[in-house]
Amino acid sequence: MADSTRPTTPAGVSGPGAPGNDGPGDQALDEVVTFTSELIRIDTTNHGGGDCREQPAAEYAAERLTGAGLEPVLLERTPGRTNVVARIAGTDPSADALLVHGHLDVVPAHPDDWAVHPFSGEIRDGMVWGRGAIDMKNMDAMILSVVRDWARRGVRPRRDVVVAFTADEEASAVDGSGFLARHHPELFEGCTEAIGESGAFTFHAGPDLALYPVGAGERGTGWLKLTADGRAGHGSKVNRENAVSRLAAAVARIGEYRWPVRLTPTVRAALTETAALYGIDIDPDDPDFDADAILAKLGHAGALIEPVIRNSANPTILQAGYKVNVIPGTATAHVDGRFVPGGEEEFTATMDQLTGPDVDWEFQHRMIALEAPVDSPTYARMAEALKRFDPDAHVVPYCMSGGTDAKQFARLGITGYGFSPLQLPIGFDYQALFHGVDERVPVTALHFGVRVLDHFLRHA
Repeated sequence: MADSTRPTTPAGVSGPGAPGNDGPGDQALDEVVTFTSELIRIDTTNHGGGDCREQPAAEYAAERLTGAGLEPVLLERTPGRTNVVARIAGTDPSADALLVHGHLDVVPAHPDDWAVHPFSGEIRDGMVWGRGAIDMKNMDAMILSVVRDWARRGVRPRRDVVVAFTADEEASAVDGSGFLARHHPELFEGCTEAIGESGAFTFHAGPDLALYPVGAGERGTGWLKLTADGRAGHGSKVNRENAVSRLAAAVARIGEYRWPVRLTPTVRAALTETAALYGIDIDPDDPDFDADAILAKLGHAGALIEPVIRNSANPTILQAGYKVNVIPGTATAHVDGRFVPGGEEEFTATMDQLTGPDVDWEFQHRMIALEAPVDSPTYARMAEALKRFDPDAHVVPYCMSGGTDAKQFARLGITGYGFSPLQLPIGFDYQALFHGVDERVPVTALHFGVRVLDHFLRHA
């Protein structure tokens, strides 16, 4: 591929207001299903520790971008861990650029647990099945479908759109967005905002209440290693310096700790707007305000907000000893910690307190928390695009409990939103399918996503 960092857009294309831009054609709707299925068939399982190969999927995406008249750049930090970046020139050179990103890797899947083979990409019962159907080869396919449709129709967006398909999001991102942000920032020149995964999906909060949570924040990540040292000895003798006992006590304190409520601007907006849909008027500044009580009144919708009103720390791994009658001198544990925007200092101070004097702890993986404004023109345009194709949509802001590649691109000053639009039927448990068994996406949801993404990107 050419190594230009600012590929040109084919001549003769037109802007958002020109004829022929009324929406994606049938070919785009067919392609998004085909692309989703074919990307799923490319096994890009990320086992962690560098055990993954995204190159075939990256080459697949690059070939289709080239077919749309673009000049994608393929970049690797590690052989086989390939990223793809391309730029589409907008009609307004003075406008800030917009980044649209999706990752190519997926988490492991065990075929014996699935109704269909997780890498078959089978289309059955109106669904595309397989690992990545939701997280997130569906969005990758939507991006490719929209870009190719623009080329056929002679359409250009208002602002430059930079498309990035990344490696390694399901692990450390060191070979993916982290590598791109650190070593190839020139590819994202002018980008001030981005859209990526996990947002703008239908969340049925009731029979007649369809929410569309748009990602406007992410909790920070603090994966910890705890180490307790003690005095090794025989298991039959009293030992008041038992490393296992010291570690177990610290882990129990962490697991039982009740973190205080910390409402960030995004979460405050989400809580206030969602409560209003239920006819509940709340004042988060009231000294007697009880966030947990309000969430209980929101029923199913409360599940969107409950994980992000406070920091969290969950013990996940315990390691100690090698023989039942030997007291080991060292014991270790691992904790998955998450902190709300602005909550990292409280998180670290609390961990110092909970671990106590006999247990040391350190960050093994640490990523910032994010917050994006919900009163921005871009957020408003995302909401407008969703309502255009689902008039009953209630768009609410959403803070993700986990993290995405947006954290890496934030290093470049890029504000990230979660916007991977899908219109889902009642009873479809979208969130349970992330990293779950029998991951699948409705064909109609892909069609909706292409239409919404096309409209938003042309007018953003």
